[in-house]
Order: sequence, then structure tokens, then C-alpha cells
Amino acid sequence: MKAGNPNKFARYAWAVLGYNIFVILLGAFVRSSGSGAGCGSHWPLCNGEVLPRAPEVATLIEFSHRLTSGLALLLVGGLLLWARRLYAPGQPARAAAKWSMVFIVVEALVGAALVLLQLVGDNPALLRGVFIAVHLANTLLLLGALTLCAWHAAGGAPVQLPKGAEAAAVWLGTVLLVVVCSSGAITALGDTLFPAASLAEGLQQDLDPSSHLFVRLRVWHPVLAIGTGVYLIVLARMWDLNGEPAAVRRTARTMMAVVGLQWVGGTLAVVLLAPLWIQITHLLMADVLWVLWVLLVATVHSVRAPSVSRLQPVPA
Repeated sequence: MKAGNPNKFARYAWAVLGYNIFVILLGAFVRSSGSGAGCGSHWPLCNGEVLPRAPEVATLIEFSHRLTSGLALLLVGGLLLWARRLYAPGQPARAAAKWSMVFIVVEALVGAALVLLQLVGDNPALLRGVFIAVHLANTLLLLGALTLCAWHAAGGAPVQLPKGAEAAAVWLGTVLLVVVCSSGAITALGDTLFPAASLAEGLQQDLDPSSHLFVRLRVWHPVLAIGTGVYLIVLARMWDLNGEPAAVRRTARTMMAVVGLQWVGGTLAVVLLAPLWIQITHLLMADVLWVLWVLLVATVHSVRAPSVSRLQPVPA
């Protein structure tokens, strides 16, 4: 580590992570409110202007999201420059900051493609669903990199992922979370594009073979979410609590609680026909769950922990 104040850097890294979650939620508000086409098919300009004149509400919402996204890019850029001054090449915090920069650039490019290809507003093209899924997966990678950067800066030891069956368990949990979150993004898009007037009508749409693919996929998201949640809870309980018991136990229990809250939120989304506040809250908890998963994996598999397998049953 070079000269500097790592404590201030750690606080800054956590703040950048929190701000990026805010930007993600604002993006969901843009989509849910139908404001994605507020700046037309222009990017980075808004309706062909640097600053929109006499804008409508949708334009203000979309333009605000672009401004906050631009600030997020600058903040991550500052994180990378600061990390390069503080840490030598190869240090985990510096590497995580570098990957954070890569992923936020990809975020900007995917967002630009959505606008330029006019995959916004009320466009139900299947290609939009593909872009939304890719966008969400990259968002999770960005949050994961920012989480690891902040965790390492705060004193977290280097992470050494396991091998064999334990490695497969970790990667399976990671892939399942990405798939569930991506399916949730498409489900939310379907709720926005094809709203139902009642629960009965929504269920009828879900089971109708002639319904749009975004609608028919809605029935699978809860199934994936329940299965993935059960898997994460079982895995958290099986991890041995030796090494750093307080940190592991605290993170594991918090993650299991968030899984339960997500199930409650998902149920409310179905029953209440996915109102805007439920969609935003559900996405927030999904982001929190992902961050907790990254922290749990990092804590359990830091190099300070014993090298024995951690997939051992935990006494009830």
C-alpha cells in the first residue's frame, strides 16, 4: 500500500456503491413510469439538445437519470484514480476498482444502445428483453466489483475461491442469483407493458399461450426466486462458522432475512399487481441481497480462513 488514507478511501468506496444503487433504482423508475423515451432516440443528447428546453415530465425524468448516471461514471473514475494512488498493482482493492470502471462503461454503452435502438417506452420487442437481461447482469457485476473494492479497502483479506464441490456450490449460487434478477427485470418490464386490471386477469394472461413472451415468463420468476432463496439459505447454514465466526454469522443471518423479505415482496407484487413502489422496493432488496452474497462469499473464503472445506452441516 502506498501513502494515503485507506480509511477515507473505504468510506468513499462504500458511498459510491450506495450511490450506484440509487442510480439503479432511478433507472427502474424511468422504465416503470414509461419515461425511457423522454429524450427520444438521441444519445448522449436529449431530443437533439444538450439541455432540453421546455421539457415534458418524461423528458425531465429521463434526463435526470442520464445526469445521475454520468455522475456515477465520474465517481467510479475517481475511485479508480484514488485506488491507483493508494495501492500497488495487483492489490485486490485496486483490481476491484479497475473492474468497477470496466463494468460502468459497459453500463453506459448498453444504456445508449437501448436508446439508439429505440428499445424504450412501450416497445415490446424481444430484443429489448435480451438487452434488459444483459443490462441487469452487468449491473450486478458492477455492484459486486464495488462491494469487493470497499470490502478490501476496509481491511478485508484477499479472497481465494475454493475448488471442487465447494466451488461449484458458490458458482451455482451466483449464477442462480443472476438468472433470478434478470428474470425479475423482464417480469417487471412485462408488468409495465402489459398491465393487468385484476389478479385473475393477470393469471389468465400468464397462462395464455397467445400472450407475449414477457407475460408468459412472469409465472417462472416466482418459481426461480423461491428455489434460489431456499438454496442460498441452505448453503449459508452449511458453511462452517469457524475462522471469522462473527462476520460470517452476521452476514449469513442478514442474507437469510433479506431472502425472506424478498419472498414477501414478491408475493405482494403478485397480489397488488406490481405497483411502482413495490417494484422499486423489490429491486432495492435484490441489490442488497446480491451485495450480501458477495460479502458472504468473500468473508468465508478470505485467505485468513482455514483451508478445510466449509460445506459442513451447522448444528441447529
